[in-house]
Amino acid sequence: MTADNYPPDNAAGQPDNAAPTYRSTQKRAPSIPPVVVPATLGELSKPLFGHNNLTENDSDLTRQHNAKPQGERIIVAGRLLDEGLRPASGHLIEIWQTNAAGRYIHAADQHDAPLDPNFTGAGRTVTDADGWYRFTTVKPGAYPWGNHTNAWRPAHIHFSLFGPSFLSRLVTQMYFPADPLLALDPILQSVADATERARLISILDFDLTQPGWALGYRFDITLRGNNQTPTES
Repeated sequence: MTADNYPPDNAAGQPDNAAPTYRSTQKRAPSIPPVVVPATLGELSKPLFGHNNLTENDSDLTRQHNAKPQGERIIVAGRLLDEGLRPASGHLIEIWQTNAAGRYIHAADQHDAPLDPNFTGAGRTVTDADGWYRFTTVKPGAYPWGNHTNAWRPAHIHFSLFGPSFLSRLVTQMYFPADPLLALDPILQSVADATERARLISILDFDLTQPGWALGYRFDITLRGNNQTPTES
């Protein structure tokens, strides 16, 4: 996972930088081609951060405070794979999300929904030798986002993937199956192909589910190739 492996704009299965129904892309999308500056050895290899400084609670978002957070506890797990569907081990994965009421713990989020003092909404872990990662968290809530009239984002979890350096970062989102808001979400729908969109939707997995405790959702991520998971530029 290096800067050279990033998908170009309009690559197969990847969303366009400018999606008309996703209003924020109108200002974010570049109007001229980017200037390519060759990366130095230091940029490609350093800095490494967080890979070797993790605790058990970093991947369990329900145990980071003095009490349990509100909401439906869930397990989210899957494998990080390369273009040959081989495991990508030793990669740092970070997630962030709203609480069960649909609010981020961020000053810019002024949604009229309660904050949860026992839920920060951020976690991280490193993939094992077989490419597996695993998080315990609560199911995030939907929230209004002002993109258009009566706009609501479906429940989702943001994923940030790091390889050997900052330049090898990829960002994507995981959605939940059978959510009626999926078809109305301009961000998800910016991925034009239905097969590619489906790669962003997790699968209810009873092999991950812990009976009487938490449902499990599987979300595999493929970095490159024909099965590549759509990512954000």
